[in-house]
Amino acid sequence: MLYSAASPVMRLIPKPDAIMDRDIKPYILKRTTDQDIVPKLSLDYARALNAQQYAAVTAGDGPALVIAGAGSGKTRTLVHRVAYLIDSGVDPSHILLLTFTRKSSEEMLERVGALIGSRSQRVCGGTFHSVANMLLRRYGRVLGVEPTFTIMDRGDAEDLIALLRAQMGLNEKDKRFPRKGTIAEIYSKCENTLRGLEEIVLEAFSHFADHLDDLGKLQRAYHAAKRQRQLLDYDDLLVLLRDLLSKDEPTQRAISERFRYSGG
Repeated sequence: MLYSAASPVMRLIPKPDAIMDRDIKPYILKRTTDQDIVPKLSLDYARALNAQQYAAVTAGDGPALVIAGAGSGKTRTLVHRVAYLIDSGVDPSHILLLTFTRKSSEEMLERVGALIGSRSQRVCGGTFHSVANMLLRRYGRVLGVEPTFTIMDRGDAEDLIALLRAQMGLNEKDKRFPRKGTIAEIYSKCENTLRGLEEIVLEAFSHFADHLDDLGKLQRAYHAAKRQRQLLDYDDLLVLLRDLLSKDEPTQRAISERFRYSGG
C-alpha cells in the first residue's frame, strides 16, 4: 500500500502495473480536490422559488444588485440566500445579514433556522446601526473612537444641543432661534444627505436663514462636544462606519475577510 500522510482527503484507486500477490489488488492513494466534493443541498431551492428569486439566491461570489418591488418576495429571497450559502458549505460566521429593524432581523434569522436548522445560529445579523456599533467598538480607534463610547438617542442629542445653545447665549436672541428638535433635524439632514448646512437651511428651513451663522457655530460646538465626551448619535454610527470602510485599508480588509458575504 502506497500513501501520503500529507494528503488530507484521499481515495483508493487500482494500480495495475504493481507486482503484488495475485489475490490482492494493489492500490495507491490519490488526493481528492475540492471540485470532486459536491455538497448535497438539504432543500430544493429551484422548487421553492420562482425563476428570478432562484437566480438571486444561487448567484455566485461577488457583488449583486437585486431590484425588487413590494410583494415580490424580497425577504423570502434573502432568507433562502442565507440558507443556500450555508447549505453550499459557507461558514455561517462569514455571513452578515443587515436589515432596518431589530424585529425584522430576528424574524429573518428565525426563518433561516426553520429552513436549515441550528447551522444558522452563527450568522451575524442585525440592523445597520447595531452592526455599525459592533464594528466601531472593535475597529474605531483608527478614527479616534474609543470602544467605551456612549450612544445618544434622539432625546439625548437634543438635550446636548439645548445645553450648548444656552451656553452660547443663543436663547437670548431677539428673533426666535430654532428649537432643539428642529436643530437636531437640520444637523441630521446634513449628515444623511452629505450636504452643507447652508444648502439644507435655505432649501428646507428658509425661515431660519437669518440664523445661519449661529447655527454653524452651534453645529461645530456640537461636534466638538461629542468628540470630547466620546458620544455618538445615530447618524455618527453610520457616518463613521462609512469612514472606517473607505479611509482605513487594513480595517477594510479585516472586515471584508471576516464577512465574505453580506446583504440586506
